[in-house]
Amino acid sequence: MLLAMAKDVRVMLIKLADRLHNMRTLTVMQPQKRMRIAKETLEIYAPIANRLGLNDVYRELQELSLSHLYPNRYKVLSKAVKRARGNRKELIRKTLESLQQCLKDHELETEVSGREKAIHSIYRKMTKKTLSFAEVFDIYGFRVVVKDIPSCYLALGVLHQRYKPVPGKFKDYIAIPKANGYQSLHSTLLSPVGTPIEVQIRTKKMDQIAESGVASHWLYKETDDASLTELQTRTHQWMQNLLQLQSEPGNAAEFLEHLKLDLFPDEVFVFTPKGKIISLPRGATTIDFAYAVHTDVGNFTLAAKVNHESAPLNTELRSGDRVEVITSDQPTANPNWLRFIVTSRARAQIRHSVKNQHHEESAVLGERLLKQAVNDLKMAPDAITLEHWDRLAKEYAGKNKNEILSEIGLGKQLAIVVVRHLLALDDDEVTQTNAQKTSLVIHGTEGMALQFAKCCHPIPGDPIIGYLRKGHGLIIHTHDCPISRRSHNDPHKWIDVEWDPDSSKSFLVKIRVLARNGRGILGKIATKISAADANIETGNFEHNDSTNYAEINLSLMVTNRIHLARVIRNLRSLEEVTRIIRLKS
Repeated sequence: MLLAMAKDVRVMLIKLADRLHNMRTLTVMQPQKRMRIAKETLEIYAPIANRLGLNDVYRELQELSLSHLYPNRYKVLSKAVKRARGNRKELIRKTLESLQQCLKDHELETEVSGREKAIHSIYRKMTKKTLSFAEVFDIYGFRVVVKDIPSCYLALGVLHQRYKPVPGKFKDYIAIPKANGYQSLHSTLLSPVGTPIEVQIRTKKMDQIAESGVASHWLYKETDDASLTELQTRTHQWMQNLLQLQSEPGNAAEFLEHLKLDLFPDEVFVFTPKGKIISLPRGATTIDFAYAVHTDVGNFTLAAKVNHESAPLNTELRSGDRVEVITSDQPTANPNWLRFIVTSRARAQIRHSVKNQHHEESAVLGERLLKQAVNDLKMAPDAITLEHWDRLAKEYAGKNKNEILSEIGLGKQLAIVVVRHLLALDDDEVTQTNAQKTSLVIHGTEGMALQFAKCCHPIPGDPIIGYLRKGHGLIIHTHDCPISRRSHNDPHKWIDVEWDPDSSKSFLVKIRVLARNGRGILGKIATKISAADANIETGNFEHNDSTNYAEINLSLMVTNRIHLARVIRNLRSLEEVTRIIRLKS
């Protein structure tokens, strides 16, 4: 359906019309099925109608969904709105006459009409802000339709002169239209009796597009095609983005998650360094901005500046911010970004990039493990040819060399088994030749395909061993790690590894410092650690009132055991420090 919709939006219009008819006749269904269809309509079809600018369809789908999901609440609210309609009838009439007279006095040609807030909108506001029905004042709003755009701003000025505007309640969707092409001026004013009223000011063309969206092209023949060009372009672009999301690797649940994120935008507008306006959902961060500009900009993002000042990558953007993205030469997409980004585009692209990156790093590790297995079998490195790989592909359901290497790196396949299949060796030959094992050198820069066990936190200088965990890759443990001992029953999954003697990478290590509590003890400890060229990642302080001693748990970044010994030596020079322990579990 998405492919057909991307080619012709009328496919979606027909689908929405069909869903609207189904919702109108839903009462004949069983209650459980009725609720399922109503929920699906509220979460997917109604937002799509809104995204396409079909406001009439959008509102009716919301109303029908609410009436089937929460029939009792809907009935209570309907009765309350009817009562309010009678109670406030005189107030609405006076306000409407006052608005008409005010605009007429300034010789503006306008059509002023009142509208009643939809029950679903009232219900959503009550639940979101925890209000009672009596506390919802803007049940009624007013729409002013004028002849052209200059008249919109003139009418706004006239109304602001007559009635006091509520601060922070003005929105200009004419200068910066919504993603569905909606244009209008929104302002909340204080009525003659002091209650807030919302006024929308727009032209006739804007009113047509606001009610019918992309369908305006077919519903209103007199509508100028040029006025719909931008709307149709945006709609087509959105559909293409959905098509791209669906084509990305992933399951249906991931696609539905991305679609829901894309269908509920509460927008903010930010600027690129060149002044281009980028529309983002509320809560969007600098990473969301980077992916909105271009996928490659997002994947290579290193840092960001907001309003000419350096800002963290998780900085939440506000309307009017000027954002500049600083990129790297190497891909930097990080799975940790998924914790704070909000746009579906960024989420899908980060997952895709991380998956590719993980696949590539796993393939590199798999190739190293395969070469190690070949060396263990005392065979020449060039013993495996392309013909061997082509023959193996038939045994492995058509998987290519890179995919098989990636599975070795992820622990899904054993390197020794793959070598045996490649060279058509039997178990006896493998047993005879597998006498001397070589070690895999660990540099510490292998990426996501290689992990350092959090139970023992190995660092260069520690005796280590590698364990191939299925789906996770190679996990490095210390020899004396109690967790690793439990898994020694499968020798094929244990890999002999050794540290690269020239590695300069920093590794995480945890220590516990027992010290006599006193003024400035934390500062003294931090100074000694800094003097040893180590960095404190995290720490926590526990004070025992009865002994006047404190336990300080620290996570440090060190290069090797010698570096750690230097840190400990510095700490022991403090007279307040009585004991230092390296934590391994």
